[in-house]
Amino acid sequence: MHRLPAHTKLVGLLAFVLLVVALPREAHLVRLAMLVVALGVVAATRVPARHVLGRLVVEVPFVVFALLLPFIATGPRRTLGPLTVSRDGLDAGLALLVTATTSVLMAIAFATTTSSRDLVRALQHLRVPDRLVQILAFMVRYLGVVGSQAQRMKVARDSRGFRPRSLGSWPVLASSAGSLFIRSYERGERVHLAMLSRGYSGRMPVTDPLRAGVRDWARALLPAALATVALVAGYAG
Repeated sequence: MHRLPAHTKLVGLLAFVLLVVALPREAHLVRLAMLVVALGVVAATRVPARHVLGRLVVEVPFVVFALLLPFIATGPRRTLGPLTVSRDGLDAGLALLVTATTSVLMAIAFATTTSSRDLVRALQHLRVPDRLVQILAFMVRYLGVVGSQAQRMKVARDSRGFRPRSLGSWPVLASSAGSLFIRSYERGERVHLAMLSRGYSGRMPVTDPLRAGVRDWARALLPAALATVALVAGYAG
């Protein structure tokens, strides 16, 4: 997983997620099988379970909505112990929960085995519009720089006894945010002028092109192939 070219993993991730989302709502067993596939991919990355569980927090809104669906949806009712829930809402909630978990697990597997630089190279290799690739590349490059500048400004405020404990502190925070924006904008202007002086013509040069063989593509697309089989089985059933 870690050695696969980034563009093959990105194509495999998108294909797998789209196929899982396309499963029929009632195909719960097939969807659970895809969840097992996603868990297998995560296990193949050899990333600690604590690292994975910590990043599953992004799924919380989907979990909350999936738990509410059986109670707010309309249609035929079903009794589950002391509760009466909507049958359609229950099916939709289960489908949403498993689909979201499967997709997030695959995204975590991709993110933990692909660096930000490799992601930018993959997008460039896949012919994503240059402007979008450049925006992402500069964001990856300078996000840490801007974050460091914001941290230094915070230290400067704290050293002067500033404590944001009331609404009266908002003007100071707003002034800091404006100053940070101006500094970031001026830095961007200087970087752009430096690029133009070095012959920049609107397209980032490809200094290290990605290459992938048949075996790499086969490994990256294996989960998508299993999802394709599951999709056919789900509609056939």
